[in-house]
Amino acid sequence: MSGDGREGERRDDEVRGARRIPGPRGAVDDLDLESAETDPESGPADATAPCPEPAETDPVCGPPDATAAAHAVTAAAPVLPHQVLKALLGAWALSACSAGETAAVEDHLTGCAPCADEALRLRDAVGLLHTDGSLDLDPTLRTRVMDGCLGRRPARIPVPEWATPYDAETARLDALLWDIADSEWHAPVRLRWFEDERAVTRRTTVAGVIGHLMAVDGLVSAALGLDDPLGGPEVPLSPTRRTETYWAATRPPATRAVREPWRDLTHELIRTASLGGPNVAERSVSYGDFALPLQDALLDRAFECWVHGTDIAQAVDYPYRPPSAAHLHRMIDLAARLLPAALAGRRRAGLAGPARELVTAGEPGRSVHLEVEGHGGGDWYIALDSPAAVGSPDRAVAQVALDGVEFCQLVAGHIPPVEAAAGQEGDREAIRDVLFASASLSRL
Repeated sequence: MSGDGREGERRDDEVRGARRIPGPRGAVDDLDLESAETDPESGPADATAPCPEPAETDPVCGPPDATAAAHAVTAAAPVLPHQVLKALLGAWALSACSAGETAAVEDHLTGCAPCADEALRLRDAVGLLHTDGSLDLDPTLRTRVMDGCLGRRPARIPVPEWATPYDAETARLDALLWDIADSEWHAPVRLRWFEDERAVTRRTTVAGVIGHLMAVDGLVSAALGLDDPLGGPEVPLSPTRRTETYWAATRPPATRAVREPWRDLTHELIRTASLGGPNVAERSVSYGDFALPLQDALLDRAFECWVHGTDIAQAVDYPYRPPSAAHLHRMIDLAARLLPAALAGRRRAGLAGPARELVTAGEPGRSVHLEVEGHGGGDWYIALDSPAAVGSPDRAVAQVALDGVEFCQLVAGHIPPVEAAAGQEGDREAIRDVLFASASLSRL
């Protein structure tokens, strides 16, 4: 006896064990009743054929509904070959078949196990096409992936702790620049800062902002013995004049090509700082009118990178979050340490109230309690009468409370000083002087 009989029995078992799949629910409009009466392949109905008996009306339910018509269409389902029915599975899963095709496919699925399995997979795939979740990547994904990688395998030459805010903010801005289109590099950006008693703005482009960051980063580059991106010994030290020099030299305006030299410079600064030894953090970086140690200069550059990254993100409608709480706290601390000197400078210019006490260096004097709340917050006591004095909670004559991001926006010159404080208590003149001094830290 040959094996053909056993093979046929196995196929019969597969057919009997095939999973039945409920078909897609068809709409009433899909029921082509006219085509059910007239088959396009067999031609018009025979006029001599006896007319069907009219359907009886149920005294309770009324006349026959669309379901009965659907059964009539199913009974007249066309006979199609296997390959055609297999090709219709995708359309069947999307409920895109005609009523006759739907009936033919469903009849075929009851007797063909491979097509039944394929139909199940297609029906599950259709459910994935209708999702309510956003397909956008989480903006923090890159940071979390990098943190995980560095946690498993630390860098061979670790970045100093004081340089990590600059490393993080340049990486975040570079990720933004990587995502934007070529045309968006010419999107207008309005830079804002505060001079004397008024707000100042300057219009540029996304490429112009990156050029500005690279021009000022050149001050740190020169302090580390690296090449100045502007080149030449006559380049000014003032950040504003350096920026104007760069913008004047790049006409027509810069394009996406500015990204690569800027990013190369940031990598070189971080690498050199990491290899510089224990004393490199105290190396002086001159800004023309003032100087900062390298660790504070890189923190200042991280702050400006975040501020201008936010400016760019607003111009191109891109999500951009504040720095991490630890990095934002350091930026606020740098601004708080610079405030006594800024107050003294405004007092010499006649823009702040006079000192009320003579305080020797290192002695506590009058102070304002700066309470920064929320993200990156903390408490600082700002010396009022001398930059050499020590702010003390025992000598606080006023208290001012602000949100952490709001205080940074004030320091960046993005909000007016009179609108910055969420809470004030005590000496009004001292509070006003501290708020205006905070805004005076901003620059181009």
